[in-house]
Amino acid sequence: MIRRIVSIAGKPGLFKLVSQGKNMLIVESLQTGKRTPAYARDKVISLGDVAIYTDEEDMPLADVLEKISAFTGGQPIDVKSFADDAAIRAYFAEILPNFDKDRVYTTDIKKLFSWYNQLIAAGVTKFKDDEIAEDQAAEAAEKADEENK
Repeated sequence: MIRRIVSIAGKPGLFKLVSQGKNMLIVESLQTGKRTPAYARDKVISLGDVAIYTDEEDMPLADVLEKISAFTGGQPIDVKSFADDAAIRAYFAEILPNFDKDRVYTTDIKKLFSWYNQLIAAGVTKFKDDEIAEDQAAEAAEKADEENK
């Protein structure tokens, strides 16, 4: 599921990848449901390609979102309730204690929490399991296509 969710630079919110056209993607806003094109000049990033720096190795965003969901009990995070940047970093350290404190900026954590809240609001509660099932379904479809040729 998370691989089909994208962020587009310059456009607020997250988008679900609906279709692919010539030199563009058709995306649907998770908040409004409105479909718009994303052109080749737009910087489109799949959430499945994002990772968080840790002390050992980079952790995929799906794993981090699962940890946040487990920590919060699936509830949204009120980013405005934190007094300052140090409080946000301390809260994130409770969720992911081994995040790289030098390379992960407070703005990155705020964006991560914002994405988490948007995904929860859109009804996305599983970040990892759906992706595995989606990959398996795609592989099964490819195998079926090959057998039919």
